[in-house]
Amino acid sequence: MLGHIQSEFRYYSCGSMMAKMNVRGNEMMDDLCRDLDIPFRRNGSFVVCLDENEKAGIQALYDRGVKNGVPDMEILSGDEARKLEPNLTPDAVCVLYAKTAGIICPFKLNIAMAENANVNGVDFRFNTRVETLKKEDGFWKLRTNNGEYKARYVVNAAGVYADVFHNMVSKKKIHITPRKGEYNLLDRNAGGIVERTIFQQPTKYGKGVLVAPTIHGNVIVGPTATDIENKEGVNTTQEGIDELTQKATRCVPNLPMRQVITAFAGLRAHEDHHEFVLGPVEEDETFIDCAGIESPGLTSSPAIGEYIGNMMRDMMHLQNKENWIATRKDILKPSELSIEERNELIKKEPAYGQIICRCESVTEGEIIDAIRRPLGARSLDGVKRRTRAGMGRCQAGFCSPKVMEILSRELGLPLDEITKSGGESKIVFERTKGLEDK
Repeated sequence: MLGHIQSEFRYYSCGSMMAKMNVRGNEMMDDLCRDLDIPFRRNGSFVVCLDENEKAGIQALYDRGVKNGVPDMEILSGDEARKLEPNLTPDAVCVLYAKTAGIICPFKLNIAMAENANVNGVDFRFNTRVETLKKEDGFWKLRTNNGEYKARYVVNAAGVYADVFHNMVSKKKIHITPRKGEYNLLDRNAGGIVERTIFQQPTKYGKGVLVAPTIHGNVIVGPTATDIENKEGVNTTQEGIDELTQKATRCVPNLPMRQVITAFAGLRAHEDHHEFVLGPVEEDETFIDCAGIESPGLTSSPAIGEYIGNMMRDMMHLQNKENWIATRKDILKPSELSIEERNELIKKEPAYGQIICRCESVTEGEIIDAIRRPLGARSLDGVKRRTRAGMGRCQAGFCSPKVMEILSRELGLPLDEITKSGGESKIVFERTKGLEDK
C-alpha cells in the first residue's frame, strides 16, 4: 500500500470510540507528521451520491459529522462537484465534501513512530510469536517461540489475532473476523485524474470502493470487503479485481484501469460489534485491549496511542520522560534537493549519485540510510517501504538484485540469507554458476 486514506469521520455512531478516536486522530495528524517528518497532505474528500432517491443519506452523513465535531464540510450539487473534479461521473447527484480529509503513507507513519519509540528507549523483539500467557505472582508470563517474557502490564494490539489473546484472559469473549480488502494501484501516469479522495455512499460493509491520489502521485482503487476465516488470507482474486473495476468506474468513468501496476490485499480486524475495544479487561486492569482496530484505524492511531498512553500513565503512576526526543528526520531524498545541493551532497557522499531504482529514482545512499538508521531495514520489503525502491512501474524487476547486494554487504550476510519480507521468504537458494562439479 503506497498511499492510503486519512479519512474524516462521517460514518460512525455518535459517541462511539471509533468516532472519538477518528476525530481526535485527524486533529493530531498535522503536528505528528511535522514532528516525525511523515509525508501528509489534506486533499479533501467527496462522498458521492449517484441516486436522487439517496440524497437524504448524504444529509444524514453531514448531520452526523456536525454532531461529532467534524469541521469544514459542505454538501455540493453534482455540477458544483464536477467543477472541482472534472472526471467525476455525470451521474453524481450531489456530494458531501469534507475539506480536512487527507492522504498519507501508512508505511512511513508506522516506521516513523517505531523509530521514534526506539530512540526513546523502547525495545523491539522481532520474529517473536506469543504462544501462551498467564498471570502468576503479579506478573504476566508470556511464552514465545523465542523464550519466556515477564511483564506487569500487557497491551493487546494484535490485529486480527487480538481476540485470541483477549479470550485467553477474559470470560467476556470477543470475536474478530478478518475482513479482506483488495486494492489496485495505478501508475503515476494516471495521477491527476482526481485530486480528492472519491468515496461512494457507505453500505453496511463500509465506505465501498474509493478512488484516490496517493501521497506519492499514484492512484489507488479499493478496497473490496470480504469476510474470511483465514487470518493470513491476503491473496488477491480475479473476482476482487473485477469488482474494483466495476465499482470504481461508477464514480470515475474515465479511470485508466489498464495502467494498474500491482494488486494487493490487506485484512481489517472487524469486531462483531463494529467498535474499537480499548481498555482493560474486566478481570484484570493490567491487561489492556486495543482490539477491533479496523477503519478508521489509520486515522485514529495517534489518538488511540494518546488514549492508552494516558491510561497507563495514570495506572502505573508514570512521569514524563525528561530527555524525550520529540522529532525525527526521514531518509534524505536527493531528488528533492536543488541541483546545487545535490551536487554538493554527491561530492561528500558519492553513494547518493548512484541510482539503484530507476522507476522511483532511489539512490544507494538512501538505501544505506534505510539499513543503518534505528530499526533499520533487513529485507527487500524493509528497504522498499522506507525508500520506495521497487514500488515503481517495474515493481522491483530491475533493482532487486542490486538492493540485495547492498543488504548483503551492509548486514554482513550471504545473498542466500537475504529475504523478501523476513522469515523464510528467501530469494536465492544456491548459486547456479561457478559450482564445483559433483
